[in-house]
Amino acid sequence: MTTSEIQKTMTLAGGAVALALLALVTAPRPATPDAFVDRGEPFFPEFTDPNTARTLEVVGFDAETGSARSFQVTNRDGLWTIPSHHDYPADGADRLARTAAGVIGITRDDFRSDNVADHEALQVLDPLDEAETSLGGRGTRVTLRGANDVALADFIIGGELEDRPGFRFVRLPDQKRVYAVRMDVDLSTSFADWIEPDLLLLEQADIGRLQLYDYAIDERTLSINDRDTVTLEKTDGTWTGDSRMPADREVDSTKVTELLTAVDGLSIVGVRPKPEGLSANLQRVEEGGITRADLASLQSRGYYLTREGDLRSNEGELRVRTTDGILYTLRFGEVLYGTGEAVTAGGPADASAEDAGPGENRYLFITAEFERDRFPEPPAPENMEFEGKAEADLTDADRANKDRYEIHTEWAEQVAAGEARLVELETRFAPWYYVISSESFEKVRLTRADVTKEREDPS
Repeated sequence: MTTSEIQKTMTLAGGAVALALLALVTAPRPATPDAFVDRGEPFFPEFTDPNTARTLEVVGFDAETGSARSFQVTNRDGLWTIPSHHDYPADGADRLARTAAGVIGITRDDFRSDNVADHEALQVLDPLDEAETSLGGRGTRVTLRGANDVALADFIIGGELEDRPGFRFVRLPDQKRVYAVRMDVDLSTSFADWIEPDLLLLEQADIGRLQLYDYAIDERTLSINDRDTVTLEKTDGTWTGDSRMPADREVDSTKVTELLTAVDGLSIVGVRPKPEGLSANLQRVEEGGITRADLASLQSRGYYLTREGDLRSNEGELRVRTTDGILYTLRFGEVLYGTGEAVTAGGPADASAEDAGPGENRYLFITAEFERDRFPEPPAPENMEFEGKAEADLTDADRANKDRYEIHTEWAEQVAAGEARLVELETRFAPWYYVISSESFEKVRLTRADVTKEREDPS
């Protein structure tokens, strides 16, 4: 092959390579739609630590009223509260952390639509969008915020996917794209789920005495009709009745156990704030110590001050004494009708009229006191000369003073614990009227006939 032929062959070969490269570059490739490029990515990649969440707000939409309804839990100055329920204390740190962890885990599992016209059908319309005219198709908007109110996550949860259990439609408020998302997020907006469930903070085994005050109050004259007072005392593990017990009746231990269980497990369905400055303990109110507004607040909930200055309720009361010296007084007040937030937090329907709703509840006023006189002070040591001495060097007087010191110290610690406990309970109970269900009311508002039975024939 001549030189010219070799050059010609090389030129043709180079051209073929160039054409092949050109074909490779310009050949059509399978296109990936922009809608799918973020599939599988987290919604909130910068939100990685659930403990940074300080506020959770869940907003739903009430189609009947045509308005959004918000439930919020937030941390203010280290205290978890529920703003929608008068800033009632919330036991919220753990639950919020679990909710936040669930939000961190959600990803764009599957693209479904970027057509605004589909939002209503997928139920991802923003419940806070006042410009939106449709009452249907509204989703639930969830917002998590951290320190300085910085948004950590903000999204709208829509309807469920019929063909994919556990999946919901999700949209970000400022975007039109809708995704199918596997959801495992604890989004309870139930007031009861966010508060300390143990209202009285006591143990059933610590209850040593129960007093059932069965009386009626004439709301016009403020006179009291005392029908009966039942005192039940626990001695060596056995409950006994009082001296007014009829000869043919005795304490029904089963009924008393049921009452104790109801007291120990007493829970609330709602709260109302007392007027600022209303005394935490209104058993006796000195002249001038209460305002007309305070009286109106009390009476609207079924509580009245007698001429003697005693606080009475229109459905009697129950007093519970514990072995550590705390005396709880539970006063049962007016009926409260209604359901939902009208009961848990109050509002326009917060009234005792039957047209406010079918649910029946009761107001509950709780006070606590420490019965210090139940723990008389033992003799203090005459001196402390026993301190620093070896056991062999102690005189009889030293030993007597040492014994006195130990007994007196134990007494002082017991009294200090009771007084500290009272401060805790007063802080808890003082600001609030509570609302309990009719079911709870019926379990704890008992009479003598309810806790006794016919005396068994010993023969």
